[in-house]
Amino acid sequence: MSARHFLSLMDCTPEELVSVIRRGVELKDLRNRGVLFEPLKNRVLGMIFEKSSTRTRISFEAGMIQLGGQAIFLSPRDTQLGRGEPIGDAAIVMSSMLDAVMIRTFSHSTLTEFAANSRVPLINGLSDDLHPCQLLADMQTFLEHRGSIQGKTVAWIGDGNNMCNSYIEAAIQFDFQLRIACPEGYEPNPEFLAKAGDRVTIVRDPQDAVRGAHLVSTDVWTSMGQEEETAKRLKLFAPFQVNRALLDQAAPDVLFMHCLPAHRGEEISLDLLDDPRSVAWDQAENRLHAQKALLEFLVMPAYHHA
Repeated sequence: MSARHFLSLMDCTPEELVSVIRRGVELKDLRNRGVLFEPLKNRVLGMIFEKSSTRTRISFEAGMIQLGGQAIFLSPRDTQLGRGEPIGDAAIVMSSMLDAVMIRTFSHSTLTEFAANSRVPLINGLSDDLHPCQLLADMQTFLEHRGSIQGKTVAWIGDGNNMCNSYIEAAIQFDFQLRIACPEGYEPNPEFLAKAGDRVTIVRDPQDAVRGAHLVSTDVWTSMGQEEETAKRLKLFAPFQVNRALLDQAAPDVLFMHCLPAHRGEEISLDLLDDPRSVAWDQAENRLHAQKALLEFLVMPAYHHA
């Protein structure tokens, strides 16, 4: 299978990643100027959603349409996958009819098994391990507002979840320092930490993490599938709320990001998304542009401008 897949930021070289997010900036400019650009005419993206989604669905579907193609939305109810068809079998059949597939799922092994049997590119739209498309959007947003993130300091506050794991991979690929502040027992996956070496530091006090940071990011304290832990998590994570006072400890030109949806009053203070340092709305919009650049890169490599 010679198709290029995007299951993790590690599936690309650092140079490729930078060129994809720079391309995202160009595609955003084309859209803002109303320029029609349809390199994926007659191309079809299959989108399999085992987890519900707002930004992932809209950005991939709108992105394909804007690039001249189409997207097909498939929930587990709509496919044999939900009734136990082996993932490898589904991959063989679907990849014979589609030009690319995006899967948003629970177990990361669903992605690796599908990719191993797919003739077309597979994109990770989120798994329990990683959320690499969100990181493309985050990196594009930082680039637009502050230039290169290389050598900068990033603080992740809260749960060591799939977003945190992807931030660890981003620290490796985009060459920045990452400080993670999380409660004991909620650290990111040790495998990811091992790969990152001394680029990543774990601290217990959010103040220590944000001191001098150029980017501060967080996510909800309870991810999909963990609802029964909500009450316990609320209590444990309370000291990890990101608020204006905490951001004041960071670098003067700090940016605040949140991959959304946000629970105001929990992981962020009620007013934080209105703070001038917050770029969460730009970050959400950039899911569209970064993923269009990714689709162009994977489906039509010849169109990709280095």
